[in-house]
Amino acid sequence: MILSEERAAVCEYARRMTADGLVVGTSGNVSMRSGDLVAVTPTGVDYATLRSQDVPVVSLDGSIVDGGLRPTSELPMHLTVYGKAADPDGKAVNAVVHTHSVYATAVSTLVEELPPIHYMVAAIGASARVAKYATYGTPELADAMLAALEERRGCLLANHGTITYGESLEAAYHRAQQLEWVSQVWLVARSAGTPSLLPPTEINHVVDKLRGYGQR
Repeated sequence: MILSEERAAVCEYARRMTADGLVVGTSGNVSMRSGDLVAVTPTGVDYATLRSQDVPVVSLDGSIVDGGLRPTSELPMHLTVYGKAADPDGKAVNAVVHTHSVYATAVSTLVEELPPIHYMVAAIGASARVAKYATYGTPELADAMLAALEERRGCLLANHGTITYGESLEAAYHRAQQLEWVSQVWLVARSAGTPSLLPPTEINHVVDKLRGYGQR
């Protein structure tokens, strides 16, 4: 079976999305790239029962290379990230995570950019923009997402959810979690009063600090 490791990882992280409350039912999707091929969650399949062999493999033009199930309807977003998104630090783009997480989706209906309530917004970039609304699964949504991703590793999708990418599925998933958590913090603070926000200079400073974060 081609891309066996990538397909297994897609299953694992699809189930994690459900367990962590980032999606409900069969919503949201995950993909992982290897060379010119992409393993991606299928459409309309319960992630609890998803097996590696159920994960379709597609080429970068969207053609199905292996697997008997149709890929997610959000395939245009995934392929646009792989084909056109550029990591701010020049790292490879090998994984994409799309969620319907509650707090980030709520924030996407209120503002055009997630307010800098906490420095971990820097996990996405200097800010986390909200992509303009377009119908799911359409080229228009992929285009709106790409504009919001300029110099960013993720964004909110208006009235829809989030999308993040990374050099690994672990990195992309971590960014999806951070985006949801920062969204929750802002909503909680906003419900209690007027939050104090961090200045852009501090967020940019943390963006630089995060480049050296973790074990090397």
